[in-house]
Amino acid sequence: MRENAVQTGRDIVRLEGVCRNLRKKIVRMIGEAGSGHPGGSLSAVEIVAALFFGGALRHRPAEPGWPDRDRFILSKGHACPVLYAAYAELGMIDEATLWTLRKLGSPLQGHPDVRRLPILEASTGSLGQGLSFGLGEALAARLDARPSRVYVLLGDGECNEGQVWEAAMSAAHHRADNLVAIVDANQQQLDGWTRDILGMEPVAEKWRAFGWHVIEVDGHDLAALLSAFDEARTIRGRPTCVLAHTVKGKGVSFMEFEIEFHGKAPTKDEVVRALAELDR
Repeated sequence: MRENAVQTGRDIVRLEGVCRNLRKKIVRMIGEAGSGHPGGSLSAVEIVAALFFGGALRHRPAEPGWPDRDRFILSKGHACPVLYAAYAELGMIDEATLWTLRKLGSPLQGHPDVRRLPILEASTGSLGQGLSFGLGEALAARLDARPSRVYVLLGDGECNEGQVWEAAMSAAHHRADNLVAIVDANQQQLDGWTRDILGMEPVAEKWRAFGWHVIEVDGHDLAALLSAFDEARTIRGRPTCVLAHTVKGKGVSFMEFEIEFHGKAPTKDEVVRALAELDR
């Protein structure tokens, strides 16, 4: 039995309900804050749900420091509302804390800060660094003979950073088969479409050329994501990249594919509209 079996399961209908709850929390908390990054938080919902609620990630919500836990590193730290929402859904933080996002003294900073929220694995958000950190965690688990796996969520725009590819090369060299990079390929970044700012295609072939096992999925298909994480667990001798094709702002019609919602909070009226959509 998985360590998080009580909290998780592969009932897709139930997981879809979790995703709806996460999206509602994301919209509301960013609306309450008046600032934040809804687009990339919403695009990553199914990825986070599959890991934390679908049984892919071995963890104990009541014992966040469990030494043999799997690690989740949110390299695209500006999307932290999705992680905070998951923590609240798991009961790891009080839901009322969500509405303090980005407020003075809140443990929920605009980027994850492990000094203020110790249940985090790392302080992240300076883009490009999460995969290097995750590799260090993966190699440490190997040295300690622990079963822990490490999952690092990157943005596709973030992959413009050279350090991502240094880490990718190093992970393949060290045959870090307990490391999984997940690319939230929502096609947009702060200033526009990724293809216009610095085209990365062919992305899958790049990861393969760096020595990674690559699985391409629809990043909003829970069954496909769970299957990908299962497959990654069987790969030996090289790390795995799950290239998840997603929609920025997924689930809220007026945010989907709208670049302005990369870093623009919804107004009070827009929060009401979004929540109404998500309640349908």
